[in-house]
Amino acid sequence: MAATLKPYLNAVRATLTATMCLENFSSQIVERHNKPEVEVRSSKELLLTPVVVSRNEKEKVLIEGSVNSMRISISIKQADEIEKILCHKFMRFMMMRADNFFILRRKPVEGYDISFLITNFHTEQMYKHKLVDFIVQFMEDIDKEISEMKLTVNARARICSEEFLKNF
Repeated sequence: MAATLKPYLNAVRATLTATMCLENFSSQIVERHNKPEVEVRSSKELLLTPVVVSRNEKEKVLIEGSVNSMRISISIKQADEIEKILCHKFMRFMMMRADNFFILRRKPVEGYDISFLITNFHTEQMYKHKLVDFIVQFMEDIDKEISEMKLTVNARARICSEEFLKNF
C-alpha cells in the first residue's frame, strides 16, 4: 500500500466506523414504513452532517449518515482518458449486478463514481467491522484493478500496432 494511501484509508475507516451506529427507525410520516432516511430525506433532524474525506481533488469519499442508514459515495482517481473509460465501464458492470452486492446502489450520487447504501437491516445481519473492511478493501482494490486493466489495454494496443505495422 502506498504511503499516502494508508492515512487516507485510515481516515475513511475511522469515519465509517463512527457513522455506522444505525438503529431501526420507522418513518415519522407514514405508519409502518421503514425507509432509509439518507435516501428519503423526509426529516432534517434525522440526518447527520455529510463528511467528505479527500485524498486530492479527484479522489474522495462522501459519507452521508442518518439514524437508520448511511450512504458512501466514492470518487475514483482517473488520471487520463483511458482510466476514465475503464472506470466508467467497470462501475457500470458492477452496478448492473447490484442485486448480488447487497449494499451497492444501482446509481451513484452525482459527482461520484460508485455509491453504497448500508441500512440498519444490513448491520443487523452482517458484522459492522466486516462492512467497513469491505468498503476499505474495495477502495484499495479498485485502483489496482483499473491500473491492471490500463496496462492490459496498452499491451494489447502495442501488439496490435506492431502487427499492423509489420506490413509496411
